[in-house]
Amino acid sequence: MSPRGARARRANGKKYATWLAAGVVVLGGTAVTAVAASEGGEGAGPGDGTRAAKAHALALDGKDPKRRALPRTGTPTFSLVGVSWEDSGDTFEGTAQIRTREAATGEWSEWHDLDFAIRAPESTEGEEPDVRGASEPLWVGPSDGVEARVVADGEETAIPEALRLDMIDPGETVKGRGNGKGDGGIKGSGKGDAEPPTSGAPTDPAPGAVTAQEPTGPAAATIPTAPTAPTAPAVVSRAGWGADESLVQDPPSYLNKVDAVFVHHTAGTNDYTCADSPAVIRAILTYHVRTNGWNDVGYNFFVDKCGTVFEGRAGGVERPVLGAHTYGFNSYSSGISLLGDYENGGTPTAAAQQAVADLAAWKLGLHGVDPEAEVALTAAADTGVWKKGQVATLNTISGHRDGYATLCPGASLYSALPGIRTTAGASPYATGN
Repeated sequence: MSPRGARARRANGKKYATWLAAGVVVLGGTAVTAVAASEGGEGAGPGDGTRAAKAHALALDGKDPKRRALPRTGTPTFSLVGVSWEDSGDTFEGTAQIRTREAATGEWSEWHDLDFAIRAPESTEGEEPDVRGASEPLWVGPSDGVEARVVADGEETAIPEALRLDMIDPGETVKGRGNGKGDGGIKGSGKGDAEPPTSGAPTDPAPGAVTAQEPTGPAAATIPTAPTAPTAPAVVSRAGWGADESLVQDPPSYLNKVDAVFVHHTAGTNDYTCADSPAVIRAILTYHVRTNGWNDVGYNFFVDKCGTVFEGRAGGVERPVLGAHTYGFNSYSSGISLLGDYENGGTPTAAAQQAVADLAAWKLGLHGVDPEAEVALTAAADTGVWKKGQVATLNTISGHRDGYATLCPGASLYSALPGIRTTAGASPYATGN
């Protein structure tokens, strides 16, 4: 969300107090539609003890063009939620809040704001007919009830058409695990507040990790030859976190070169455990494909608060895969998203910062790029910060907000970027170190 949007949100908080006091618009129906995210059948997973991710949708109907609401209603279990609308070209000017009921306890959460800093890719991927406008997804953990309220910003704006609430159940990859309850196929402590020691030296790949010689994902595209690779950090493969590859219909596209890395946060919550990380990423993949209508998850990599690195968009971790993460600059860059919210009080752990630095140093080093340098990039679209065709001078490790009008990657993570650049420059994964 842009800084301007942040001010609008605070103003809209007063609007909520006004119109909610007058009475919430009660919808005529709360029917839930559900689509299994796997081609293996309703609820089917790839093997025994597994369950495919599912996407559920609830229409936010109503006659008022400036207000929508959903009274408390029970739903199939979900762990991630967002709102979407029909035309990705329509921007959402307003505020949306949701609250959810925890499946284990029946307790209702506080109201959470949804962010709207997401845009369809500026590439042909964003021009597909099924691409929808959408909020950033919010991880809430296993929940079985939801309530929503939405209001447009000002008299001259309206709620986009075909607005709906999208809920994602990330499924399970190991029997009894993978939906916020276990390791999702990754071995480790699973302690949410753990900060594994980071010696600064390369380590052996973790279980499920891929190396620079093992591209994963769809292989139907011609893969460009990569430069001689420096030592790669451990990266948990898509198979390691349980990606449903049947969701990805088209082969990956590739850049000529990775000139920069943009750092993001997933927002939502910092209360996840590191055992939850695979489920969070599976849910984001399902949301980006089933809700947004993209071909694959938008980010090239994820990092959790324990410092574990996960492969994002398919195509080979060492390859210059075109992602969908920084509108206007996707064609030059790789995107790293840190799981968690670093705008509303969260602080990135030392382990996470080290992992982001090492990963960025390695990725840029593949293309001979100095992680402490600057680079001039031409904006491919109007981003709210840069006009299309304008040359932007950016750090080779930048925050999402440097390229696009958003609060991402959050105030505390953004303030940590200078130190991350310095760490990246000294990283053993950087070229020449």
